[in-house]
Amino acid sequence: MTNQNLNRYLDLTPEVAEALANNRPVVALESTIISHGMPYPQNVETALRVEAIVREHGAVPATVAVIGGRLRAGLTPDEIDYLGRKGREVIKVSRRDLPVVVARGLDGATTVASTMIVAALAGIDVFATGGIGGVHRGAETTMDISADLEELAMTPVMVVCAGAKSILDLGLTLEYLETKGVPVLGYGTDELPAFYTRQSGFGVDYRVDTPAELASILHTQRELDFPGGILVGNPIPEQYSMDKAVIDKAIDQALAECEEQGIHGKETTPFLLARIAEITGNDSLDSNIQLVFNNVALGAEIAKELCALRA
Repeated sequence: MTNQNLNRYLDLTPEVAEALANNRPVVALESTIISHGMPYPQNVETALRVEAIVREHGAVPATVAVIGGRLRAGLTPDEIDYLGRKGREVIKVSRRDLPVVVARGLDGATTVASTMIVAALAGIDVFATGGIGGVHRGAETTMDISADLEELAMTPVMVVCAGAKSILDLGLTLEYLETKGVPVLGYGTDELPAFYTRQSGFGVDYRVDTPAELASILHTQRELDFPGGILVGNPIPEQYSMDKAVIDKAIDQALAECEEQGIHGKETTPFLLARIAEITGNDSLDSNIQLVFNNVALGAEIAKELCALRA
């Protein structure tokens, strides 16, 4: 996309634009967690706290969304509140939805895939989120595979997450990423984290123990002009990790109810996460929030190290 077209569709806040122009660290953040992740006002409080944590770690937050048909990298507190109040009225936007939502001048909350797209257009290299989508259980018959995985294969952004959501088939998700040539790195771990829990039983490609090395790998990938992104699995902090047997039982119950109710497509993950939260007495929601806090802190540290390499 040319700069002229980029300016036509994309708006940066002055804070984000100044940081990018002066090689200061910026971390992209998604907005689906605001509109579809939890109820108001907890969603807004969490989003503002996430931005504050990024700043506390010396980086600039760039929450990504579509507002009135404009791609936005960076939102004001009022805009975050607006998305939080509208909640599920806001369209959940992945790659396929962006042209339609922009052309129609609508509002959209960005998923992992669409946040990566906007981040790359803006020149933001690091994106921190909760967990990525992946290959759904039973995908060998349903072909239900998240667009997040295709985006990781195409879009040059490092995604920091707590692994793939444990409602998914984690083994097939890793196989898919391997086929697409996406490096899967474990931060301080040899296993892919399973979102609510620290271990999944599935190994990552490489263990990396410092933000500096993560930044070096990203910098090298960009210098080599490789397409696609890098996935960093950052385990949920030990004190917030849920018992694997408890969360697996809740997931199995939620999956069964999802199938009984005929829920599919983009509504599957929001339904499952909400139902799991209900089954676990909101313990899973508390864990979800804490792992996001943990990921954005790491994202900021990586972004700082990346700027130092480019200085």
